[in-house]
Amino acid sequence: MVKVVITIPAYDEEKTIGRVINNIKEVMEKEGYDYKIIVIDDGSKDQTKKIAENSGAIVFSHPTNYGLAEAFRTEMKKVIGLNPDIIVHIDADGQYLASDIPKLIQPIIEKKVDLVLGSRFKGKIESMPLIKRLGNKAFSRTISNITRKKISDAQTGFRAFTKEIVSLDIKSDHTYTQEQIIKAVKNKFKIAEIPVYFAKREGKSRLIKNPFEYAIKAWTNILRIYRDYQPLRFFGYAGGFFIFLGLLFGIWILITLLRTGLVGGIPRVILCALFIMTGVQIMLFGFLADMNKR
Repeated sequence: MVKVVITIPAYDEEKTIGRVINNIKEVMEKEGYDYKIIVIDDGSKDQTKKIAENSGAIVFSHPTNYGLAEAFRTEMKKVIGLNPDIIVHIDADGQYLASDIPKLIQPIIEKKVDLVLGSRFKGKIESMPLIKRLGNKAFSRTISNITRKKISDAQTGFRAFTKEIVSLDIKSDHTYTQEQIIKAVKNKFKIAEIPVYFAKREGKSRLIKNPFEYAIKAWTNILRIYRDYQPLRFFGYAGGFFIFLGLLFGIWILITLLRTGLVGGIPRVILCALFIMTGVQIMLFGFLADMNKR
């Protein structure tokens, strides 16, 4: 029989964690799976841990809130000791449905793929703030460009994967979602997307307290992804921008010289040369980073 471990990161989710666990148990027992449920309590200040334990989950607690990426790393360390055939990762807020778990597991049981993503954008979304929707689409487009594989929902927290995927080292301090996909593709694991239902969240999201702050963090993370996985493109664009500025100054200086016989001042010439030299150096950084990445 296939052994499944369901992992749930949770931070102050006392209102939903019990229902999420009970729904999972109902589905897994109905389908006859051999399963265990692990909850990573990421420093919750409410009754999340107690409710999860009373609902029958194995709970591991962080002393304080370390964030999603660290919670995921703890999940993977604990999962290894249970030696599962399939790992299912699902959020604690109840927006993903336990009834969709068998759909995610089946392609892995059939040995068709190694990582299955529950795509909200291929399925049904009850509610998602516009800023988050745009951010998710931007992330997915970025990951698709880097992996050269069409991914509709790279940010999904609902996914199933084999124990071989667990060995992929996640280094991000912010999230695991994009990095797991990138490394899975680069290690030649097979990936598929399955449409899933995404329900409206109960209460306020802790992820988007301030839309402006969320947008800054999202785009900063996209730049980091390009820097780490496409350094030639990242540094190439940045270097090209400075070279472009330098050329603009050079054209201005040349026009001034043709009209007046003067370059318009030494500082202008120095600034032109500085922009071009800076651009060339940044591009060289890109080449060196790309060589070290290979």
